[in-house]
Amino acid sequence: MYFSLSIFCLYLSCVPLLLIWKIHRTFLPGTFILTEGFSNPLKSKESWGYVDVREGAHMFWWLYYADSPSASYSQLPLVMWLQGGPGGSGCGFGNFEEIGPLDRDLEPRKNSWVQYSSVLFVDNPVGTGFSYTDSDEAFATDVATVASDMLVLLKQFFNKEEEFQSVPFYIFSESYGGKMAAAISLELTKAVEKGTLKCNFAGVALGDSWISPLDSVMTWGPYLYTTSLLDDYGLREVSSAAEAVKQAVDQGQYLKATELWSVTESVVEQNTNGVNFYNILTQEPDEKMSSVAGEGYISLLMRHHISPLHRQSLSQLMNGPIRKKLAIIPQNVTWGGQAEAVFSSMSGDFMKPVVDVVDQLLDAGVNVTVYNGQLDLIVDTMGQEQWVKQLKWVGLQSFSQMKWTALDDPAFPGVTGAFYKTYKNFSFYWILKAGHMIPSDQGPMALQMLKMITQQD
Repeated sequence: MYFSLSIFCLYLSCVPLLLIWKIHRTFLPGTFILTEGFSNPLKSKESWGYVDVREGAHMFWWLYYADSPSASYSQLPLVMWLQGGPGGSGCGFGNFEEIGPLDRDLEPRKNSWVQYSSVLFVDNPVGTGFSYTDSDEAFATDVATVASDMLVLLKQFFNKEEEFQSVPFYIFSESYGGKMAAAISLELTKAVEKGTLKCNFAGVALGDSWISPLDSVMTWGPYLYTTSLLDDYGLREVSSAAEAVKQAVDQGQYLKATELWSVTESVVEQNTNGVNFYNILTQEPDEKMSSVAGEGYISLLMRHHISPLHRQSLSQLMNGPIRKKLAIIPQNVTWGGQAEAVFSSMSGDFMKPVVDVVDQLLDAGVNVTVYNGQLDLIVDTMGQEQWVKQLKWVGLQSFSQMKWTALDDPAFPGVTGAFYKTYKNFSFYWILKAGHMIPSDQGPMALQMLKMITQQD
């Protein structure tokens, strides 16, 4: 059920207080509200709401309509952004730290993606950000469930927002979000072909994505060694720890592999004096994530990969001014309050690859883009190139034989900011001077890439 702000307010003025409480308590799927925003109001239209994707599983979404001086939002693409973790909030981190119209200080972002597309943030899987579950049993445990939940949300979204059905729709992702994006894209493609979901699906972009976890782990040592962050002794230690992960994966012991992945991260930290897994050239000594005596591996992994997405300043923003603005968040729901449960529930799925899913997407004719930051360690470019070489896609040989093309950094004309190459429906972007969070590290280059992928440049 959707409401415009003026109609909604008029409606509420005529409704008894008890019924008002009920509306805000039950959250009819697809609740739609418009707002002008904060003291620094946005010019573009916004909407947000909840969708009940399963019994006891409530997913939150937030849409920014494209704000371009040269075209209306109906003439520009729609981009859905999926954060990593799992348990990282797109509506929080992706929005205010990376690509949304306002930054964490609620100031306009110069390189916001809303300039060239409408952007749909989704707190996914359920339990992430402002999404929530009624019980522990409702948390997703694998990407199949994640994809199924997202299809429920997208069906409701496109059914209610018919004007977006013909607009080119892209899924962009980061980190574990890429693994989820691949699975979601495959199910979306099937649904569109069957006619059970109406949208103009135009492609998926996998940014620093956890597509083949083992290829990432196995290349940590060589990558760090070639960047002078490991010596020979350290390389032997890291390689040995990574080999143990490989043995567990080869034996199908994925939960064991997750534990050994955590061990390997600790070995890396011990031999690099605490390298930053998200950008090897930055280091914050007061925030080193070394293990604590008696701490379990899941807890340590959460501090590595969930805590950076829930810094105190962002949490204060989301649970303060943003919560007040949205005005539909249940009293018992805290932004990020279930993030750790989301992460631990997916732990058995962490080390499973989805390279075969990417192959299926390419075979189905879906436009697939891989993009990666040069300074990322957790999903290093070497590892990404390794799994790409494993693809069974018929165009792989021709793609591999192509020469890449240099791209100028928009912020520094004449200085190379990236390389890319495209063959048929597959593209790869190598983003220079960027770590894991490319839009945060290289905003102008990320925006240029968005324009190219969405065929606006």
